[in-house]
Amino acid sequence: MTETTEAKLSPQVKNALTALIVGGIAAILDSTMVTLAIHTLAVKLHSTADTIQWVTTGFLLAMAVAIPVTGWAERRWGGKRAWMTALVLFMLASVLCAAAWNDAGLIGFRALQGFSAGLIFPLMQTLAVRAAGGRVSSRLMAAVSLPIALGPILGPVIGGVILNWLSWRWLFLVNVPVIAAGLLLAWRFLPADRPGSSAGRGRLDWIGLVLLAPALTGILLGLSQLSEHGGIGHAGVLVPLSAGVVLLGGFIAWASRPGEREPIVDVRLLRVRSLGSASAVLFTAGAAMYAGMFLLPLYYQQLRGDSVLDAGLLMIPQGVGALASRFLIGRVVDRFGARAVTIAGFLLAAVATVPFALAGPDTSLWWLGAVLLVRGLGIGAVLIPPMSIAYQDIQPAGIPHATMNSRIVQQVGASFGTAIVAVVLQSLLGQGATGAFQGAFWWAAGIAVAAVVPAVVLPAGKPTGRGPAAPRSRHVLTTHPAQPK
Repeated sequence: MTETTEAKLSPQVKNALTALIVGGIAAILDSTMVTLAIHTLAVKLHSTADTIQWVTTGFLLAMAVAIPVTGWAERRWGGKRAWMTALVLFMLASVLCAAAWNDAGLIGFRALQGFSAGLIFPLMQTLAVRAAGGRVSSRLMAAVSLPIALGPILGPVIGGVILNWLSWRWLFLVNVPVIAAGLLLAWRFLPADRPGSSAGRGRLDWIGLVLLAPALTGILLGLSQLSEHGGIGHAGVLVPLSAGVVLLGGFIAWASRPGEREPIVDVRLLRVRSLGSASAVLFTAGAAMYAGMFLLPLYYQQLRGDSVLDAGLLMIPQGVGALASRFLIGRVVDRFGARAVTIAGFLLAAVATVPFALAGPDTSLWWLGAVLLVRGLGIGAVLIPPMSIAYQDIQPAGIPHATMNSRIVQQVGASFGTAIVAVVLQSLLGQGATGAFQGAFWWAAGIAVAAVVPAVVLPAGKPTGRGPAAPRSRHVLTTHPAQPK
């Protein structure tokens, strides 16, 4: 596959990508803006830090619950209608968040926001692959992951401006015009894909959902409580984490049983090397990326004493680096292959994290800005190659399941990485803030180095930019025969 062939996207695909990017960026911006506003929300709503933290935690838990539902929703209503429904739900939840009268109301409405975001993110990826006819390339994945790159650039800045000069309610109202534009573009450019009359298209795997949804909730809840309770031995961590792991094991056993029914998430597809290895890399990529995203704003605000707006502005170089990688990654993967680029990206991110492990409250901002630019390049480079490889041997009917598998492991990986550095930071604070942040950043760098291990098993070749060939062996799996092709 030459660079020229790889680069070609039809006007129809470009229009569909534009609609998906505009619709999806609101959810990314919202999550980055609200993270900065936790202290402000606690003050304005007369809440406590422990309570208001559920504005973020509830969002993440609800998002994890929604991810497994996306495949069924696409089969039941069609991708376009499921996408537009998710956008309407997110817009409604945003308005309700803006109108919240107390912390309990805001937490509840944020959970609704999180549920709709959990539909948006997998659908965005699935519909992009559908629009391209299953011809997945690194450039396609770079385009559909553009909101992930823009979020760290625009979110902290917009959030900082709102918190400095406007009411906190505008953190949510700003989503409305963006979603409205996304709905208009989706109506205009996404192809109509009403589901066929297959008898099984409306069936929801209730047993699988009842097992998987609380499993993910328990695991993510347990990880989120690690730093607060100081370790895994506390009941607030051990009980939900253990219950989540047990339920996840039950779900895997249920979903792996042979039969004609289609599980809510087909974990059997993880046997395919392309998806299995890519999912492992996306787990570690989520851990490496979010460990740094958790620590960096705290470093600027708590150790250096910068304002929320200043911290947002100081984070821009990392977002610029991640954005720049989107324009470079296609040609680099074409030349060196997905495995080599992913390994190099992790190592680059690790090296660029080390200066923060040596930094103090007076370290040059110019130096740290340059380091963040490099870190952004590395982090941006580790997501797109495995996302491109993931679909390489997956049949069209399995695309939603491949997306859900990869999104779930990335979400759990993000929580895992955040939990590790949060525990380290909390445990070292008694030795002084500078030493605590330095120790936590060393762990963040170590996570990026450890991520090289699963990257080694990625296929060495280049993403083909085409759909899978007909199955040649038992290792190329399809999903339930009744699923629309």
